[in-house]
Amino acid sequence: MGLDENQRVVGATPVGTEDRASASKAVRDMFTSIAPRYDLLNHILSLNIDRLWWWRTARQFDEILKRPGMKVLDLCCGTGDMTFALNRRAGPSTTIFGADFSHAMIERASQKGSATNLRWIEADALSLPFSDARFDLLTSAFGFRNLADYDAGLREIVRVLTPGGQCAILDFGEPGGWIGHAYRIYFKKILPTIGTLLSGVRGPYAYLPASVERFPAPAEMLERMRQAGFREATWTPYTFGVAGLYRGFK
Repeated sequence: MGLDENQRVVGATPVGTEDRASASKAVRDMFTSIAPRYDLLNHILSLNIDRLWWWRTARQFDEILKRPGMKVLDLCCGTGDMTFALNRRAGPSTTIFGADFSHAMIERASQKGSATNLRWIEADALSLPFSDARFDLLTSAFGFRNLADYDAGLREIVRVLTPGGQCAILDFGEPGGWIGHAYRIYFKKILPTIGTLLSGVRGPYAYLPASVERFPAPAEMLERMRQAGFREATWTPYTFGVAGLYRGFK
């Protein structure tokens, strides 16, 4: 069954937010507050599996990355780990942009990538400062889930992709069975406690499990991608479904 075109907006809704604007501001403020220790916390809280996920995702697009003259956008790039994973596999004439709406995150990404030719831009994923059909590949790793309007985000991705261009959205999932049970205990109880202790900020790590729970299940997300304009959409689970890759073709 297709999605109702008149359905309510579905997106990130941090506690205390009432509309798209306030949700976006709350998310930006949260990520700005944890930017100084963001990388360390990601590696600790994921048990370093995040590095494998970035590598595996980048590897999926070797053919595009090595094709001459390709243009790539890593959206909601944070401090740039997915961007760097793409760059390590890219050909010499491939141009890669990293974009995020948190100034603090982009600054850290730029510092980490000072020895590369990567381009960094502070930009809102719901209103990108790029012309239509600009990119051959667009990726987003663990950032799309934080958009205040998922459908608007998907439409904007479709807009900036070239005809035949590809989209890759890597994000958390909710595994089933006993693995899912153990994961939920860790994700909802242990992770927020550790994250808060190490960062000194409670909000983002209380928000994280709630944002994953709110994110559409794979079947719904794939339908939203098709409705947004992707002619083909697939989902590949990573690590028993703890994370997964959504892949779409414009």
